[in-house]
Amino acid sequence: MSSSDPASPRQLNLALGYRESFDRADFLCGRGNESALALIDRWTDWPARAIALIGPEGSGKTHLAAIWAKAAGGRVIASHAIDAFSVPQALSSAALAIEDADRSELNEAALFHLLNLAQEQSAYILLTARQAPVTWPISLPDLASRLRALPVVALEPPDDALLAAILVKLFTDRQLVVDERLIEFLVHRIERSFAAAQAVVAELDQEAMRLKRPVNRALAAEMLRGRNP
Repeated sequence: MSSSDPASPRQLNLALGYRESFDRADFLCGRGNESALALIDRWTDWPARAIALIGPEGSGKTHLAAIWAKAAGGRVIASHAIDAFSVPQALSSAALAIEDADRSELNEAALFHLLNLAQEQSAYILLTARQAPVTWPISLPDLASRLRALPVVALEPPDDALLAAILVKLFTDRQLVVDERLIEFLVHRIERSFAAAQAVVAELDQEAMRLKRPVNRALAAEMLRGRNP
């Protein structure tokens, strides 16, 4: 059956290269993340020198941190990379994104010194985390007080349109050509989260390679059968 046959499925030609792009143009904006994106785009107008960006795993925090670091001429580091020795050089670019700041391996004293240094040097810090700073298990009282005062912007779960766009992008990153009917099928059957979208795309890709079958609605239906009520 030819691709011009009206009975054949419409294809989304997504073979754009196997990579996960963190460019500004590749960030998918919807109702759940537009406030966060606006804050990142207007970083010079932040109400404070440090901001907390929170959201579930896979919600776009890393992408936004990369966008911001590029725009601000800064860099992105993991929270476990912060220690007393790195603090003096950490803000050399006057803009620093710290990922996963709510993880247990965080050096609290080092982060407290970084926040103070940002104030002294008129630098900017973006903290990403899964939960709001007020919930972090911080034992250093001065740091806990400082974190409670941080402005917070949250990434919310995607609506149907954004979830569909996310699925398309994830398939694109894997150089997969997918049927529009597959996207619609998945939108109404997976958990409404970025992590769920990542998981189902990865599993479909693996199953297709294992079974030597195309990634389509039929394969997804077989894979998801019995998982949803």
